Amino acid sequence: MIAESSYTPHTAKDILREMKDTSEMMVDLAYSALLFNNREIAEEVLHLEERMDELLHRIRVSCILAGRRVDEAQELSGILSIAGAAENISNAAGDIAKLAMRGYKLPKEIVRTIIKEAEEPLTKVRLNPESPLAGKTLGELKLATETGMTVIAIRRDEEWIFNPEKDTLLLGGDVLFARGLEEGLPVFFELATGRKCDIKQKEFEIPIDDLDRSLDIVIEMKNLMELSVGLAYSAVLFYSEDIANEVKLIEEQMDDMRYSLHYWVLEAAKHVSSFEEMKPLLALLELAHSSEVISDSAFEIADIVLKKQRLHPILSHAIRESEEIITRVMVEEGSPLDGRTLGELKVESETGMFIIAVRRGDKWIYNPRASTRVFSGDLLIARGTRMGEELLMKMCMAEKGE
Repeated sequence: MIAESSYTPHTAKDILREMKDTSEMMVDLAYSALLFNNREIAEEVLHLEERMDELLHRIRVSCILAGRRVDEAQELSGILSIAGAAENISNAAGDIAKLAMRGYKLPKEIVRTIIKEAEEPLTKVRLNPESPLAGKTLGELKLATETGMTVIAIRRDEEWIFNPEKDTLLLGGDVLFARGLEEGLPVFFELATGRKCDIKQKEFEIPIDDLDRSLDIVIEMKNLMELSVGLAYSAVLFYSEDIANEVKLIEEQMDDMRYSLHYWVLEAAKHVSSFEEMKPLLALLELAHSSEVISDSAFEIADIVLKKQRLHPILSHAIRESEEIITRVMVEEGSPLDGRTLGELKVESETGMFIIAVRRGDKWIYNPRASTRVFSGDLLIARGTRMGEELLMKMCMAEKGE
């Protein structure tokens, strides 16, 4: 319970923006904690879960104080719905992190494939005050170029900096969360800490053929779960029923996939003879449950649009002003991107924008790859920085003749 004396006034927009950023960060960190069996990252997730509880309390108080009329109360109810869904996402992320805290590990085949096909490695380091990185901005260091690692978050005492910009200064004692290429991890770690890094992962054998059948399901659930969150916020930002319906379809698909995963896990359980052998199977079941909770929560956000609920303007402002923004850009005829693949122009590395989905006519392409070719008339849904948004727009605009 949060004491009354702990409440200080904050705008609902600022609180909602922080809840969005924090919940999305927690999902990323929770999966990384489980994949890499990292107790420290799991502890950070649980630390953020406590922060989300406090934020939910604050936004409830703010909305109660702001709703003086019936129409205002109706608009503010949408904010409370999104805040509640964001907190549910954080709770599910916390459940995933607790698996890592309790020593539950996924089968190594699943870990290897997820690392290879889904997410880049994520690491956490405390910056040594004597490090050559201390006292410099991210723009000066060019870590992505020099090490292949990108700093995605910084914890400075109790303050979090999400998606830091080029002018963000690194200070000794900062806790850095970075994602990137596996071969760049030891270089980054040594630069930040002054110590050598052993990135070899502990492996364990689970001689169960049925787990191979659950591999594709686990990876697809993870990808769809992350996609549903991004699309849900996009649906609210653009008040798009089309995008909201896609979130609904993902939620229904996740239900079916969870049942399939449960079946194969139970089949695999017939062949184990000890609790230690059972732990990876239990981890899979909990991961499936938490992933479905997250997709359900994403649908709660998108369902506001499907129910045609009136939205307070601060909702779109909060999403637009979050550390990681969501945008949609139309590819124009004659633009540099027209008829080219995302990989040819290195869209993500050149702009810093991650393409969530591509809409072509009435069809959607989810999680497009580098080989995905785009054409004029395609609508790109992307997330990233404001500077990256400008670069992406320029790449999608028709080139002017001389």
